[in-house]
Amino acid sequence: MEHRYSIVAREGHVTIVTLNRPERMNALDHEAHREFAGVFDDFEADPDQWVAIVTGQGERAFCAGKDLKATAASGYNLNERVESGFAGLTHRLGRNKPVIAAVNGIALGGGFELALACDLIIAAENAVFALPEPRVGLAALGGGLLRLPRQIGEKQALGIILTGRHVSAQEGQALGFVNEVVAPGQALDAARRWAAQICEASPMAIRAAKEVVRLSDDRPLAQALEDSLRSPAVLAMLASEDVKEGPRAFAEKRKPKWKGT
Repeated sequence: MEHRYSIVAREGHVTIVTLNRPERMNALDHEAHREFAGVFDDFEADPDQWVAIVTGQGERAFCAGKDLKATAASGYNLNERVESGFAGLTHRLGRNKPVIAAVNGIALGGGFELALACDLIIAAENAVFALPEPRVGLAALGGGLLRLPRQIGEKQALGIILTGRHVSAQEGQALGFVNEVVAPGQALDAARRWAAQICEASPMAIRAAKEVVRLSDDRPLAQALEDSLRSPAVLAMLASEDVKEGPRAFAEKRKPKWKGT
């Protein structure tokens, strides 16, 4: 697959996806979304890739959101939306492999929504987050209006959504949507560190854990507890070689050798 808008690198079990439009502050148009959909399809389908990291090319921007110049030229058409969402990720609701956002610089509009769709956000000190869509007559329809209230509470989220104000990395950590703040230029290395820690665990167990957490989003606790025992990722974990390898390695006082199957 030819990559015009992205750089994809694989480091062991980790896929690093870089938004590569620095001349547009890594803003994305329709064709870019289609490309990223293919990138994440490949990641999901590769059993040897366990964690993905998403970042932006350069230190000025993670992603400035929708390419408004392209929108101004072609118009705003909901029918052209890519099924898997902004950057091929925001509407990918059934995924169980962890994705980490390494945010360097601005994450505005769809860029903020992309980060919120990731499981962890590692932000450089110069990172800035905002949902400024109402200021240009649009709405954050990539999940930001739904995810932000769930992650930090409705009142705090509305304070960001209704004003379009900028939120610093430090405030994002205080509010709870940023996991770690690091020095400028260090977000990707910090994300690699988090990914390495995740890869120390069984990928089957990680996927099962993520699926059970997702079940709790829209179900009462009793139903979520019952459903978790029958979730596909949990059943796959219980039938895997990893579920045998973990206790065996513990008993033999060695590091486990995960197969991911």
